[in-house]
Amino acid sequence: MPKIKEIERTPNPDAMRFVLDEPLTNGVTKSFENPSEAEEDELANALFSIDHVLNVYYVDKYVTVTQDGQAVWSELLRKLAPPIREAKAQLDATEDDEVHATKEVQESDDPRLVQINEMLDDQVRPYLLADGGGLKILGLEGNRLKVHYQGACGTCPTATSGTLYAIESMVKRIDPEIEVVSV
Repeated sequence: MPKIKEIERTPNPDAMRFVLDEPLTNGVTKSFENPSEAEEDELANALFSIDHVLNVYYVDKYVTVTQDGQAVWSELLRKLAPPIREAKAQLDATEDDEVHATKEVQESDDPRLVQINEMLDDQVRPYLLADGGGLKILGLEGNRLKVHYQGACGTCPTATSGTLYAIESMVKRIDPEIEVVSV
């Protein structure tokens, strides 16, 4: 059973990140956007059973929970802590093949997508993870790159403005014609 070492605010006022003493996963990212996605995951399912939980995202020693903005954090944290403390480590868990990019993106022969995904892995995803979230590439249609924010980033006001513009300016170094759209 992992102990909660710290509870940290994220840039998203509706998300909190729990820092654990022991890892839940061995580098495997788990992202759940609704209760039906979480049915097979014991921790995410338990967290979604708590009123106001919108999103559960976890990897290694970090669990991020996003709420709907209707709960008082001090009360909600008391409800979230027990299932997190009782969570069993999933050190043999396998990564969802599509957690960072859809199959279509992974199987694409477009060299721009390969470069973009590598750039995101190196320069963007580590920083989003530090803020309790992640980023998934959904596809490139013409010159429109569709991305989806995960975890705390999913409903964060700065994700759809500052962060998105920063990503777009990095992507424009690969192809100046690409427009990045968050969906």
